[in-house]
Parts: sequence; structure tokens; C-alpha cells
Amino acid sequence: MRTLNREDLVNILYGAAILGTGGGGSLTEGIELIDEALAAGKTFRLASFDDLAPEDLIGTPYGCGALSPLTEAERKKYARLPEAQENFYILCMKQMEAYMGKELKAVISTELGGGNTAKAMYVAATTGKCIMDADPAGRSVPALQHSTYCIHNVPMCPISVMNKFGEGTVVTSVFDDERAEDLVRALAMVSQNHIAVVDHVNTAEVLKDAVIRGAITQSLKVGKAYRLARESGADYAQAAAEAGGGKLVFRGIVESNDWGTVGGYTVGTRILRGTGAWDGHTLKIWYQNENIIAWQDGQPWIMAPDLICLFDEDEAQPQLNPYGDAGTHQSVICLPAPEDWTTPRGLELFSPRFFGFDMDYKSFFN
Repeated sequence: MRTLNREDLVNILYGAAILGTGGGGSLTEGIELIDEALAAGKTFRLASFDDLAPEDLIGTPYGCGALSPLTEAERKKYARLPEAQENFYILCMKQMEAYMGKELKAVISTELGGGNTAKAMYVAATTGKCIMDADPAGRSVPALQHSTYCIHNVPMCPISVMNKFGEGTVVTSVFDDERAEDLVRALAMVSQNHIAVVDHVNTAEVLKDAVIRGAITQSLKVGKAYRLARESGADYAQAAAEAGGGKLVFRGIVESNDWGTVGGYTVGTRILRGTGAWDGHTLKIWYQNENIIAWQDGQPWIMAPDLICLFDEDEAQPQLNPYGDAGTHQSVICLPAPEDWTTPRGLELFSPRFFGFDMDYKSFFN
């Protein structure tokens, strides 16, 4: 088991934001959460499955909702509701442990993202648990069923949900993971498009072969490479691509970025006009919270489950959707999909056809 210092934590969150493919929540808010826990004297412990007993319980805490900024009308709608005095992610975990009648030993981040990875780490440190060096996505993903848990048939229930107003419940049974997505998303939509969740509570013995091991270490590696390159004035996009086993694939200027909130997701299309080596080319990226498909010059080019990761070159930061307006300079890297996603079951759950596109997945790296 390893104790993480602030530099480790920031590197992990930057790496998770890059691997988040435009989703996974706010990096800025994630770092604020980490600093809050550190200021309170909390300890962040990174564990492997070898550090746990087979019967130890592990849960997956995260946030579900849209990435879109709230409108003034939405703010007014909820103005009469007081926010919970205690962090609602902690309340969500407490609600789960009360239902289980037993404390959880550790948590697993539901995906890699500047916000959701931080939330899992915050919950772990604040409640005295360790964070597992694993996750069930290896990137950020739009829907609850987009997980290696689903690939390996690990049940999602019970599901603890809690909103910022302290309104919570435990879902004890669902038909399948897709139905769980519908139910939890609906609750998020009436909670300012943001709700805390803890699910997939199971033993270390069950979960050890149902997740992507080393995911947090991978985030640290990519984030450290990016930060060192940025601080030295080197090509941070290239450095991040190399650290993640991928490739720098495009640089350009945003021509348009049109988006809206649809069914509890942030859905949009970003178009880049190439610069430098990519002058004369265009790149169109469609996202549903996360970047899903990219077309170069009108032809399908990169697609989920491969990772399409963007940087805002004006701010030298990983690009979060739906931000990055016309005129923003951006770079794009592609990283290979985790192996589980390229299996028949993985592609059934998470590939262009899942999102309604009439195309089969083709790896960028083959």
C-alpha cells in the first residue's frame, strides 16, 4: 500500500483528466476536493488487491449527470432547496454502509476523470478507506452500463444515490445495467443534473478480475509526463501521448462547438480547422459527455472505445467538454482502448453502433 502526497495526487488527476476524453468532471473542482481533504489532515492510500482480504468489501462512488453549465432558470428552480450540510458524496457512502450493515474497506473510481477520480479519492480519504489502483473503464464513459463490471456480469445493485440537497435512496433491484442508467439518470435530471452514486459493492475476490488493474498508476504516469513537459516548455501533448502508448494526431483551431443537454447528457459536435502539419484538413468530433467519434475530412477516423483526448493549447490544459469555443487552439491525441473494451461484449456495450452510428469499430492502431 502506498501513501500518496499532493504531487502524486495532482499528477493522477491531470492524467485522469487527459484520459477522461473530455468528460469525467471538472479537474479544478477535483483538485479543490483533494486540497480540502489534505487540509483536514486526511491520508490518501493507494492499494492493490494483494493488500486486501478476499472478503473485504469495495464500493464505487462517483457523480452522474451532464457536464453543461446550469442556466439561470435552472438555478431559480432549485433556489428553495437548502443544500445538505455534509458533503453529499459522503452521505451517499454512509447511506450505502447503513444499508449493507457493514463498513466498506476500499473504493474504486468508476472512471478516469479529473472530477470523478477525485471524488472517489476524496470519499476514500475522508472516510478512512483506501483507493484501489484500478477502475472499470480505463477512461471516462457516458453511461452506467459502460463498465467492465457489466462486461464481467458484476451486479450493480444495491445502488445508493444522494443529491446535493440531502435527498437519497437505495435502489435494491434493477432489470439490468441499462435500466439502472435510466433510473439514476432520471434522478440526476431532477437534481440539477448531478447526483452522487455508490454502486457495485462486492468483495475483493469478486472484483479483482472485473476491473482494469493499474488504472490509477497509469493516470499518474500520463499526468506526470504532461506536467513535466509543460513546465519545461516541451510538447506536453506529445509527451502525454507517448506516456499513454498513443499518438499525437491533430492540431487546429476550433471553428465551431455546438452542444446542448439531451436526456441528461451533454451532446455536441466540435469542428477543428487544421494548422501546421494539418493545414488544409478538418476534424469533426462528436461527443456525448465524452469524445466518441472523430472524422477527418469527412471520413470516420477515430472511434470509441479508442480514446480521443484534447488539450486547450491557449491554456495548456486538458480540454473538458463542452468548453472550448470558436478560436481556441487545440491539440488532439489518440490512446488505445483497454483490452476489455475490444472484446465482443465490450464492443456491444461501447462502440459506434451503441450510439446509433452505422459503423463498426476499427482500431486507430491497427
